[in-house]
Amino acid sequence: MNYQIKASSKPNEDAVIHIKQSNIYFGTTSKTAETLPNPAELFLGSFTACMLKNVERFSVLMHFSYSKATVEVNAIRLENPPRMENIAYNLTIYSSDKKLNTDLLKKNIEKFGTIYNTMKLSCSISGTINTVDNP
Repeated sequence: MNYQIKASSKPNEDAVIHIKQSNIYFGTTSKTAETLPNPAELFLGSFTACMLKNVERFSVLMHFSYSKATVEVNAIRLENPPRMENIAYNLTIYSSDKKLNTDLLKKNIEKFGTIYNTMKLSCSISGTINTVDNP
């Protein structure tokens, strides 16, 4: 598979990534440091998007249903050289489905997640998958 994206910026303004029919704005100036994601947060956002895409994918393959999935990520950034050192996640799946095997789901996400496996080559990743019963 091949991917293509474009991004653009102007001096003293924030930037935008153009992907398909979407525009994702991100901060490159100090004036939006508290309101727009920075490149490190976009990087971690790709990680969460990969996980959630795989929850959807494996819900079909593993025959389980869920009403919602959420991911919380914490990362440690080192300074010299600047890089992510450790990523910890907590994936929560809202489901009462007895067919949901969280151990197998975690194994599949770790084995088949493109972004997960790319990031795993450069930093440590640890995490948990929890379930919350649907009302």
